[in-house]
Amino acid sequence: MIRHIAIIGAGNVGATTAYTFAASGLAEKLSLIDINEAKAEGEALDLRDGISFLRPVVIRSGGYELCREAQIVIVTAGANQAPGQSRLELLEQNAAVFRQVIPAVVEHDGGAIIIVVTNPVDVLTYLAQKLSGLPPGSVFGSGTVLDTARLRNQISRHCRIDARNVHGYVIGEHGDTAVPVWSAVQIAGMRLEQFCRYCGKGCSAQTKIGEKVRSAAERIISRKGATYYSIALAVKRIVQSILRNEHSVLTVSTLVEDYYGISDVCLSLPAIVSGRGVQEVLPLELAPPEAEALRRSAARLKEAQLRLFSPAGW
Repeated sequence: MIRHIAIIGAGNVGATTAYTFAASGLAEKLSLIDINEAKAEGEALDLRDGISFLRPVVIRSGGYELCREAQIVIVTAGANQAPGQSRLELLEQNAAVFRQVIPAVVEHDGGAIIIVVTNPVDVLTYLAQKLSGLPPGSVFGSGTVLDTARLRNQISRHCRIDARNVHGYVIGEHGDTAVPVWSAVQIAGMRLEQFCRYCGKGCSAQTKIGEKVRSAAERIISRKGATYYSIALAVKRIVQSILRNEHSVLTVSTLVEDYYGISDVCLSLPAIVSGRGVQEVLPLELAPPEAEALRRSAARLKEAQLRLFSPAGW
């Protein structure tokens, strides 16, 4: 089967994601779809000019009919987060976009997995599931995959250890209430407290690191206007696990049912991602403060969901 990926939205995130797929050789066919057809065509033409430097890949632009052949549809369409703006403040504006985009994707869908990247990703993932009528495992969000990478990178920098030897997760909202799971952090197979005893610095930087992880996007947006390189790499990591059926554990945003008392809300938890999409959410043993923080994060997201599905919001 030809590895075909369709990307809805040819803005900074969508175009950079397309470039990442083309450069990686992961896709054999890329389709760009945008309400601004000229923008999508321009991005496709620009990428096609570099095909001689890449593995063979077909790159095209057009309408939603291109989704019919895709194995994966990535939705990046919507307004970008502005400096000083929270992700949830984008909700009404981008929900209106999704009410047009998701039915159009489903109308031409040939069984593709839908990955939501647009912010606020958790609530829009919930909306996309409702609008599509597809199983939750087939419609999920990029979630805190990038937040988790940021956590590992911050720990790596602080401890002077290769980030590939750092393991840990950020769960909950991809936003201000994201929860770093410090009780599950390991460095080279050692629990964090064990490594800290070995290190001998006697320092405790958890609060500072957690704040840096949650504010990372804001720091970037205030300086360059948008984030797109790292999220494109995060999306590539998710898609790689699907196309190669890797069964990777990734903190994607998916529908949660009866998890520490949390139900009927989309948020991020470690999940097995395979060729079928989200196959299973793994149970984490959270410390009591972490469990309570996750419940607060879920409550914030559910409040946004209820606002979205109120008669005024709908």
